[in-house]
Amino acid sequence: MSTSKLYLSSPHMGGTEQKYVNEAFDTNWVAPLGPNVDNFEKDLCQFTGAKHAAALSAGTGALHLALILSDVKQDDLVICQSFTFSASANPITYQGAIPVFVDSEEETWNMCPVQLEKAIKACLSGDIEIKGKGKLGSKKPKAIIPVHLYGMPAKMDEIMAIAKKYGIPVIEDAAESLGSTYKGKQTGTFGKFSILSFNGNKIITTSGGGALLSNDEGLIKKARFLATQARDNAPHYQHSHIGYNYRMSNIIAGVGRGQMEVLPERVKQRRAVYQWYNKYFQDVNNAKGYNIVLQPEAEGSVSNRWLTAVLIDPAQNKGLTREQLRLALDQENIESRPLWKPMHLQPVFEYAPFFGNGTSEKLFDQGLCLPSGSNMTQEDMQRIKEVLDRVFV
Repeated sequence: MSTSKLYLSSPHMGGTEQKYVNEAFDTNWVAPLGPNVDNFEKDLCQFTGAKHAAALSAGTGALHLALILSDVKQDDLVICQSFTFSASANPITYQGAIPVFVDSEEETWNMCPVQLEKAIKACLSGDIEIKGKGKLGSKKPKAIIPVHLYGMPAKMDEIMAIAKKYGIPVIEDAAESLGSTYKGKQTGTFGKFSILSFNGNKIITTSGGGALLSNDEGLIKKARFLATQARDNAPHYQHSHIGYNYRMSNIIAGVGRGQMEVLPERVKQRRAVYQWYNKYFQDVNNAKGYNIVLQPEAEGSVSNRWLTAVLIDPAQNKGLTREQLRLALDQENIESRPLWKPMHLQPVFEYAPFFGNGTSEKLFDQGLCLPSGSNMTQEDMQRIKEVLDRVFV
């Protein structure tokens, strides 16, 4: 049996990507922008149902542009899910704004609507305190950033209702959830803006890249303008705004076009991997007295199951920890990874306010992401099973 590295989520090509990349070379469209970019944006809109899309160099750039277009400035407040990757929060600081972190709820592991409203009320009442600065006074948050973690849709009905109640725009971080649905609607289509990521480990990839989605054509036009160095319409180089080099190249957009053709199949394959793990752990729990918990799928939601994640509470699992499982897999050259360390626990954000009850901290302490690639083979699954069988005795 192979002992080569088994990754958490490796790229999985569909076969037609090279055709679109070759078209870019054959027509000399190797610079940023071009037919592949235009058609990739159309593909994204057709799949998600969003009216407009801007293909960009990264999901982080997409979120940065969304904040700029939401008029986020120095010392403004932006509410952000704490249990997420740092790219959900870093662009807030690019604007000199202050993140206000909100805890997760246990049903989806995403932004808790109850804690969200508490945070908004505290901002409006002037009860927000920044380490080293004291209380800021009454401020209305400029945006709310929920995240669909590991492909699982957040409770968007409740989040959107709260956002509407207080008149705060939602920037939906769908970087991990392309292909997931909430009550029959694709994630990435609920907020005023939504962002996608096509990083190498995502359900589809362009090697690197991202996109900004919106139903507002004018805002997407502004995003494209800012993403191409904000060059004014003039025969010479003239700039009336600060711009950014955030546009996607025509070559990697060709990879994206090929990947979009296999996206439904990738969702099916990832969900099949989850089902394999689900059955395995059900059997382990029933036969051996463990209580391994997988990320739940709330009613009305269909996750793309980008990553399968489990919780291992030592108190309910014979003292076993997620770190013991991680190390056992690592010894066999199989990658797994702890769940995201919440942003409010990160040293770089120690000054930022946080509203929660410890849910995300528990998830971090007990959670592990397991290999979930759509290109895993039966041999790969057998390698994983052999390790699990040794751990869960």
